[in-house]
Amino acid sequence: MAEVIDPDIMEVIDGRLRLVGGRCGACGEIEFPRKQSCRDCGGVDIAKVGLADHGVLWSWTVQRFPPPSPPYFGAVDDFEPFGVGYVELPGEVIVEARLTESDSDRLRIGMPMELSGIDVVTETGELARTFAFAPAEQQGGLR
Repeated sequence: MAEVIDPDIMEVIDGRLRLVGGRCGACGEIEFPRKQSCRDCGGVDIAKVGLADHGVLWSWTVQRFPPPSPPYFGAVDDFEPFGVGYVELPGEVIVEARLTESDSDRLRIGMPMELSGIDVVTETGELARTFAFAPAEQQGGLR
Protein backbone atom coordinates (compact mmCIF):
# COMPACT_ATOMS: atom_id res chain seq x y z
CA MET A 1 0.00 0.00 0.00
CA ALA A 2 1.30 3.49 -0.85
CA GLU A 3 2.00 5.97 1.94
CA VAL A 4 -0.97 8.14 2.95
CA ILE A 5 -0.99 11.46 1.16
CA ASP A 6 -1.56 13.45 4.37
CA PRO A 7 -0.99 11.89 7.81
CA ASP A 8 -2.76 14.85 9.47
CA ILE A 9 -6.13 13.77 8.03
CA MET A 10 -5.79 9.99 7.73
CA GLU A 11 -3.85 7.07 9.11
CA VAL A 12 -3.58 3.34 8.65
CA ILE A 13 -4.36 1.23 11.73
CA ASP A 14 -4.18 -2.57 11.53
CA GLY A 15 -4.09 -2.31 7.74
CA ARG A 16 -7.27 -0.20 7.54
CA LEU A 17 -7.51 3.43 6.52
CA ARG A 18 -9.07 5.77 9.09
CA LEU A 19 -9.91 9.46 8.87
CA VAL A 20 -8.62 11.69 11.67
CA GLY A 21 -10.75 14.55 12.92
CA GLY A 22 -10.73 16.77 15.96
CA ARG A 23 -13.13 16.96 18.91
CA CYS A 24 -13.42 20.16 20.92
CA GLY A 25 -12.86 19.54 24.63
CA ALA A 26 -15.10 22.49 25.54
CA CYS A 27 -18.23 21.82 23.47
CA GLY A 28 -17.72 18.38 21.87
CA GLU A 29 -17.98 19.63 18.27
CA ILE A 30 -16.24 17.33 15.76
CA GLU A 31 -14.48 18.73 12.69
CA PHE A 32 -12.71 17.29 9.69
CA PRO A 33 -10.03 18.08 9.03
CA ARG A 34 -8.86 18.86 12.56
CA LYS A 35 -8.33 22.58 13.23
CA GLN A 36 -6.36 24.55 15.82
CA SER A 37 -9.56 25.95 17.34
CA CYS A 38 -13.25 25.09 17.39
CA ARG A 39 -15.47 26.77 14.80
CA ASP A 40 -18.43 26.70 17.22
CA CYS A 41 -17.04 27.95 20.52
CA GLY A 42 -13.46 29.03 19.73
CA GLY A 43 -12.02 26.50 22.18
CA VAL A 44 -8.43 25.43 21.62
CA ASP A 45 -8.50 22.05 23.42
CA ILE A 46 -8.89 19.99 20.24
CA ALA A 47 -8.27 16.26 20.65
CA LYS A 48 -7.42 13.92 17.79
CA VAL A 49 -10.30 11.52 17.15
CA GLY A 50 -10.76 8.66 14.70
CA LEU A 51 -13.90 9.06 12.60
CA ALA A 52 -16.46 6.45 11.59
CA ASP A 53 -15.68 4.41 8.48
CA HIS A 54 -19.35 4.17 7.39
CA GLY A 55 -21.88 6.84 6.54
CA VAL A 56 -24.56 7.85 4.06
CA LEU A 57 -24.28 9.74 0.80
CA TRP A 58 -25.59 13.23 1.48
CA SER A 59 -25.04 14.72 -2.01
CA TRP A 60 -22.85 13.99 -5.06
CA THR A 61 -21.79 14.92 -8.58
CA VAL A 62 -19.37 13.68 -11.24
CA GLN A 63 -16.13 15.55 -11.99
CA ARG A 64 -15.90 15.33 -15.79
CA PHE A 65 -12.78 17.46 -16.39
CA PRO A 66 -9.30 17.45 -14.84
CA PRO A 67 -8.97 19.57 -11.70
CA PRO A 68 -6.33 22.31 -11.75
CA SER A 69 -2.70 21.41 -11.19
CA PRO A 70 -1.88 21.32 -8.32
CA PRO A 71 -3.44 19.29 -6.79
CA TYR A 72 -4.11 17.20 -9.92
CA PHE A 73 -0.85 15.85 -11.31
CA GLY A 74 -1.96 13.22 -13.82
CA ALA A 75 -1.66 13.62 -17.57
CA VAL A 76 -4.73 15.35 -19.01
CA ASP A 77 -5.09 12.60 -21.63
CA ASP A 78 -5.22 9.98 -18.84
CA PHE A 79 -8.02 11.73 -16.94
CA GLU A 80 -11.10 9.65 -16.13
CA PRO A 81 -14.26 11.22 -14.64
CA PHE A 82 -14.81 10.46 -10.95
CA GLY A 83 -17.52 10.90 -8.39
CA VAL A 84 -17.30 13.57 -5.70
CA GLY A 85 -19.70 13.72 -2.81
CA TYR A 86 -20.53 14.62 0.74
CA VAL A 87 -20.78 11.65 3.08
CA GLU A 88 -22.47 12.11 6.45
CA LEU A 89 -20.78 10.21 9.25
CA PRO A 90 -23.75 9.96 11.65
CA GLY A 91 -23.29 11.88 14.87
CA GLU A 92 -19.93 13.23 13.70
CA VAL A 93 -19.48 15.34 10.58
CA ILE A 94 -20.18 15.58 6.84
CA VAL A 95 -17.01 14.85 4.81
CA GLU A 96 -16.35 16.03 1.27
CA ALA A 97 -14.69 13.14 -0.53
CA ARG A 98 -13.86 11.49 -3.78
CA LEU A 99 -16.15 8.55 -4.53
CA THR A 100 -15.03 5.24 -6.00
CA GLU A 101 -18.17 5.18 -8.14
CA SER A 102 -19.05 7.66 -10.91
CA ASP A 103 -21.96 5.83 -12.56
CA SER A 104 -25.08 7.88 -11.81
CA ASP A 105 -27.20 4.71 -11.99
CA ARG A 106 -25.28 3.29 -9.01
CA LEU A 107 -25.38 6.37 -6.74
CA ARG A 108 -28.31 7.76 -4.79
CA ILE A 109 -28.67 10.22 -1.95
CA GLY A 110 -29.06 8.39 1.35
CA MET A 111 -27.26 5.22 0.27
CA PRO A 112 -24.82 3.59 2.70
CA MET A 113 -21.14 4.34 2.03
CA GLU A 114 -17.92 2.99 3.47
CA LEU A 115 -14.43 4.45 3.71
CA SER A 116 -12.02 3.21 1.09
CA GLY A 117 -8.64 4.24 -0.24
CA ILE A 118 -7.40 5.05 -3.72
CA ASP A 119 -3.93 5.74 -5.08
CA VAL A 120 -3.26 9.11 -6.69
CA VAL A 121 -0.23 10.53 -8.49
CA THR A 122 1.72 13.16 -6.53
CA GLU A 123 3.68 16.09 -7.94
CA THR A 124 6.83 13.93 -7.86
CA GLY A 125 5.12 11.26 -9.98
CA GLU A 126 4.92 8.80 -7.10
CA LEU A 127 1.73 7.17 -5.87
CA ALA A 128 0.17 8.13 -2.55
CA ARG A 129 -2.95 6.81 -0.83
CA THR A 130 -5.89 9.13 -0.26
CA PHE A 131 -9.36 8.48 1.08
CA ALA A 132 -12.55 7.93 -0.88
CA PHE A 133 -15.95 6.51 -0.11
CA ALA A 134 -17.45 3.48 -1.86
CA PRO A 135 -21.03 2.24 -1.95
CA ALA A 136 -21.42 -0.24 0.92
CA GLU A 137 -22.27 -3.60 -0.59
CA GLN A 138 -24.37 -6.32 0.91
CA GLN A 139 -25.30 -9.78 -0.38
CA GLY A 140 -26.93 -9.33 -3.75
CA GLY A 141 -25.94 -5.71 -4.31
CA LEU A 142 -26.19 -2.30 -2.74
CA ARG A 143 -28.13 -1.89 0.43
